[in-house]
Amino acid sequence: MTIGKSPDRENAPSSAEPSDAVQAADAPSIGRVLSAARLEAGLTVDQVSTATRVRVPIVHAIEEDDFGRCGGDFYARGHIRAIAREVGVDGEALVARYDAAHGGSPASKRPTQLIEGGPIKVPSRGRPNWTAAMVAAIVAVVALIGFNLVSGKGGHTGTGSASAPLPSGTGTGSIAPAPSPSVQPPAPAPSAAAIAAVPADKVTVKLVAEGTSWVSAIDGNGKSLFQNNISDGQDQTFTDPKQIKLVLGNGGAVHAYVNGKDLGLLGKDGQVVHVTYTPGDPQAG
Repeated sequence: MTIGKSPDRENAPSSAEPSDAVQAADAPSIGRVLSAARLEAGLTVDQVSTATRVRVPIVHAIEEDDFGRCGGDFYARGHIRAIAREVGVDGEALVARYDAAHGGSPASKRPTQLIEGGPIKVPSRGRPNWTAAMVAAIVAVVALIGFNLVSGKGGHTGTGSASAPLPSGTGTGSIAPAPSPSVQPPAPAPSAAAIAAVPADKVTVKLVAEGTSWVSAIDGNGKSLFQNNISDGQDQTFTDPKQIKLVLGNGGAVHAYVNGKDLGLLGKDGQVVHVTYTPGDPQAG
């Protein structure tokens, strides 16, 4: 008598061939695989951390299957690949096991991780800063060029002729301020009214440089009013009730106006000149 095979027994899986679920349950964890491979390769955790740039605490955590310190699934997958590559095991297989355990592949999560992580904000923040820096640099260059042009025009108004600037004010014996680098029309020639306006009870001396000369000016009390070089186009004005004593290193480079009168150049080129002026007509006597 022939006994037929039971359909249920024919379709039942063989006990000698375990299912994938049983195999996965029996397989060592991701952390144990990486730890065993590291020890077999003769590497320390510090060496693996240095080679992969994964911090030591995170390497320890991964080897203990604690992926919470990785900062998210995207970074956990990257750390697993890096460590696996360093210790010589198949990183992609371990990542597949990680995905199976934690759900989902990195394809759908990586863009979200990049947007939430923050680094994408750096380019948008840097561009306006560079634009502002370039604008500031251009403005500074334009301002410097304008200042140089204005200075070049304002620094050569004195020519040593009758059109040179008039003596400025009555003063108190102090040094007149240097001319500001602003655009100004040429000074008019000295008029009779302007010359008459110079105080008769004081001495007023204005020096205009037509070259470079060292100048020393001393008032009636022996006080030094000025000791320095003046260069082409620069001028200095001195006033005192008693006298102004001058020493010029290059008389041919200094044009003088004393008490409202144009005395012209005070010497020849390279000539050292010593001269003293008092109130009244400098050409009298």
